[in-house]
Order: sequence, then structure tokens, then C-alpha cells
Amino acid sequence: MYVITGATGNTGSVVAERLLAAGEKVRVVGRDAKRLERFTQKGAEPFVADSTDANALTKAFSGAKAVYAMIPPNISSPDVRAHQERVSDDLVSAIQKNEVKHAVVLSSFGADKPDKTGPVIGLYNLEKKLEAVPGLNVLFLRAGYFMENILPQVGVIKSFGSMAGPVKEDLLLPMIATRDIGAVAAEALLKLNFQGKVSRELQGPRDVSYTDVPKIVGSAIGKPDLAYKHLPAMLLKPALTQMGMSPNMADLLLEMADALNSGYMRMLQPRSRENSTPTTLETFVTEVFAPAYQGKAARA
Repeated sequence: MYVITGATGNTGSVVAERLLAAGEKVRVVGRDAKRLERFTQKGAEPFVADSTDANALTKAFSGAKAVYAMIPPNISSPDVRAHQERVSDDLVSAIQKNEVKHAVVLSSFGADKPDKTGPVIGLYNLEKKLEAVPGLNVLFLRAGYFMENILPQVGVIKSFGSMAGPVKEDLLLPMIATRDIGAVAAEALLKLNFQGKVSRELQGPRDVSYTDVPKIVGSAIGKPDLAYKHLPAMLLKPALTQMGMSPNMADLLLEMADALNSGYMRMLQPRSRENSTPTTLETFVTEVFAPAYQGKAARA
């Protein structure tokens, strides 16, 4: 039995779909039974549990030969880091109590740093906690900058006519589509050919800057002159909280942006065939961003 946490999320859903398509026994874990139905219709076993419920997670992991583990985002939490620590403690406990032998874990580039990386510190700590579990074979997928991070720009473009954010416009980012992370995780779970504690970087198909992003987005949504503005934190924090983030989450996000801008948070390996993934930003914008933008336009 494979157990997939965050099964309704961007990466977990791809993992679950691929394992089910391969004919594997899969238990999907999520907070909403209704959202799990898409997998149960394909033969998955549903398990409704909150990631902060240690007892439920321990039950969810029973009989697992391998798990896909992640910390679901909680951007409205008044104390995001405390939430992350609670979830990582519960994941580690469930893995230990069930003597799970293999785990594939969603991590991030920057998880090699113990501080100053905002929410990524929670992934550094998750890695350290799992590294201390004897007998566990674990693969940490240190993924790049999610292409999905540009989706909030739909509202920014609607309101201000341009893109804006805390990252420097000329900073090259290893942008990756979450679907590709899910595909790599599923392949690793099917093969289970990793031993000990291993990290693997996933860098996307190429590095992209926010100088490039508005050109690609603008071409897809009929705004060829679209531009990006690098804004200071004091201007961005109110906008982030208006989007539903807690003040604490906004502070952590801005700290991460500083870590990116300074080069403190970066990929450690040169780009290679092994750490590159196929979905280009152009494909993502065409298939995901543009429909989201046009959908909002239709509803307006």
C-alpha cells in the first residue's frame, strides 16, 4: 500500500493518479472526503485526516510500504513556522510508529540552510528530523520555484495592469511546474531504488527571470507590453495580507524573497538532464495561467 499525503494538492494529486494508473494499491490522505472522491472512483482507499492530527496520521500510515510526505501550506496561520513544526513532528511520528521503510518527501531548494529562508526553514527541519529516523530510506525532492507562484499575478494584472512582486526582475529562477514534481515523485515510489537519506534537486527546464515572465504571459493574454515591477516589502505586505495571507506568512514570504535576491537561497548543483524537468513556462502559461486569467475576466 502506498500512502499519499496532500493527495488533493498540486503534487500529491499527480502522484496518486500515476500510482493508480500503474495498478498500485493507494491510500489517499486529505482533509476533505469530497475532494478525495476523484481517486476513490479509480480504486484508491480514502482516509480523511488533518495533517496536525498525529493519531489520525499514524492510522493513515498503517501497512504502508512507502509514503509521499509533504507539509501542506497554511498561509492564513498566525504562526506558520509553529504549524510546520507540528506537521513535521506528526509525519515523523507516523513513519516511525509504522516502521515505514521508504518515503519520498516534497522539499525545496534552500532546504540546506537552517535560517533566513522564510517557510523553507520548515523543510530544512523536516529533512533533519527524517534523517534521524533509523532504517528509513528517504528521498528529498528539493524542487525549484513553482510556476504556480505566478498565479496570484492574475489579480495583480487585473488591478494594476502590470505584474509586481518582491523578487528582483533580473534574478534567474529555476522555475518548475508542480505536475513535473509529482511525476518524479511517482516514478521514485514505483521504483523504490533509493537507499539511505538522499536529496535530489529539480530545477525545471531552464532558469527564467521576471524580465522574461511578463513577455511570456503578455503574449498569451493579449498584453504584449506587460511589465514587472520589483516592489519593496513595505508596499507588498499589505497587498499580501489582502490576498489572505496572515501577517506572519507575509513576513516569511518576504524573507524568502530576500534570500533569493541575495543568492543565499539557490540551487547547489549545475543543471543536468537528471535535475531538469520538461514543462516549460510557455506551456504552463498557455495551459494554466491564461485560462485562469480569462476565467477571472469572464466572471468580472
